[in-house]
Amino acid sequence: MQIRQTNQGFNFDKYSTFEKDIDPKQRAWIEVKGKAIETNVRQLRSKLSKNCQFMAVVKADGYGHDAKVVSDYAIKGGASQLGVATLKEGIRLRSSGVKKPILILGNLYTKRDLIISLKNNLMPTISSLRECLICNNIGKHFGLKFSLHLKVDTGMSRLGFEFNKFVEQFEKIKSFENISIEGIYSHLSSADEPNSLDPKSITQLQRYKFHQLLKQINFESNCGIKIHLANSAGMLLNKDFHFNMVRVGLSMYGYSPLAKIDKNLSLKPALFLKVKVAFIRIIDQGVRVSYGGKFVSSRETKLAVLSIGYADGVPRNLSGKINVIHNNQLYPQVGSITMDQMMVDITCSNEIKVGSTMILLGSDGDKTISPVDWAKESNTIPWEILCSFKNRLPRVKVD
Repeated sequence: MQIRQTNQGFNFDKYSTFEKDIDPKQRAWIEVKGKAIETNVRQLRSKLSKNCQFMAVVKADGYGHDAKVVSDYAIKGGASQLGVATLKEGIRLRSSGVKKPILILGNLYTKRDLIISLKNNLMPTISSLRECLICNNIGKHFGLKFSLHLKVDTGMSRLGFEFNKFVEQFEKIKSFENISIEGIYSHLSSADEPNSLDPKSITQLQRYKFHQLLKQINFESNCGIKIHLANSAGMLLNKDFHFNMVRVGLSMYGYSPLAKIDKNLSLKPALFLKVKVAFIRIIDQGVRVSYGGKFVSSRETKLAVLSIGYADGVPRNLSGKINVIHNNQLYPQVGSITMDQMMVDITCSNEIKVGSTMILLGSDGDKTISPVDWAKESNTIPWEILCSFKNRLPRVKVD
């Protein structure tokens, strides 16, 4: 069928059929402020012990921010290494041009995956003698030294060598000629708990066990090996947890995992979640709204329909519990959040129109809505909120 220019002046030929040509801000999107990440990293590094390195944890697509953007700005801020969870995450960063050392925090256990890791200059986390042997054999086959980190379980009961067997196994591992031990680490399970500075707390017990283990393997004689224990919470507790390197995730993105934080530390959130108003309607008093009809209008109500829902990562259990921001004013979300849309009561506004932009997470003037707020309302943690945003939300870098 031949398409011709109509009387209205539309020319169909100039309208693209390619996804890449659709405006990323057409519906809903995440704005990522790279400069905020860079500034946060610089601030956090200023709190580190002397000669302590900073690993930027960029797993889960940089906690939902875009791993490549986060990596670039974290490196600008002084991050010397990066941490990812999976082999694919590491390869994706390598293919995008990232050169810094990358540690895979998850467990690789097949020969194939470990060879791919070596080929892409990625360091695997090793939790058993079995994987050490595989890495050594791979290194020997290719005539290379296989760089890796050894993990020890000090109380997380997840990955890691068994604590009581590590010293004996470490003596064997040191004899392997084709591996290079770049790091030894463990992971804190409860550093964000209020009692973490209590000498009898789980966190202090883990630190003590880790420190004792280092003494047993005569760490001082193993120069060049990075020793790391602290996550964001551990890093912020005090310098006793810093060792040679810290692994920082949440704090780098602008949120503190601790209830109390250094007053001189001003972290800036790097993520803004924004959405366009797709439709506006007015309903009478006594009208039910959305699935289940649990919300009933108490007066004539003007509703804005926003093009975002739980398929984008907005938890359905936040229905009726959150607000959105427009022009420094808060407006309540009403009715059940649906797969692709939600409704907001904008009765008191005459300026919100179809196409207006509203903020679900972020700030405008003196109004701020944080993933921490959502986490409290949905009985979860801010990490889960940030990592829940789906790929159909475009990430837009703004500075």
